[in-house]
Amino acid sequence: MKRRFLAVTCALAILSLAVVGTAQLGSVVKGGAIGLAVSKFGPQINDALNSLMGQHNAKITQVTKVVPILSIGDSGYIGAVQVTGPKAAVEKVQAVAQLEGRFRALGGVRLRALVPVSTTTPHKGIDRIQGVGISAIVDFKL
Repeated sequence: MKRRFLAVTCALAILSLAVVGTAQLGSVVKGGAIGLAVSKFGPQINDALNSLMGQHNAKITQVTKVVPILSIGDSGYIGAVQVTGPKAAVEKVQAVAQLEGRFRALGGVRLRALVPVSTTTPHKGIDRIQGVGISAIVDFKL
């Protein structure tokens, strides 16, 4: 009887760990898939955005490129943005760090800053690229 109880307890513990691990693994896989999509299809996404803006008389006159957006702060979202600016500066941009915070005045306001950076690991330190702006946000349907 004790063996059976121990076996059932171990099985439930392993199943619980598997459920928690699978939920976290799902987030990692989705984030990785989006990162790969941006790496592989970034130029095509960039061309589509430039075409869209041209169709609506919002033509971009500087160099553009699509890079991953990485969140730092309240959550760990990942996506993509189009950056624009002088060619030398845009070439340095590897990602955009999304910094999140709260402004408690006025009943509470959520703040998000989008910062073009020269790394895909901004949690190690942000090296902001000056002169580069965000011209479009790319949403991925999951």
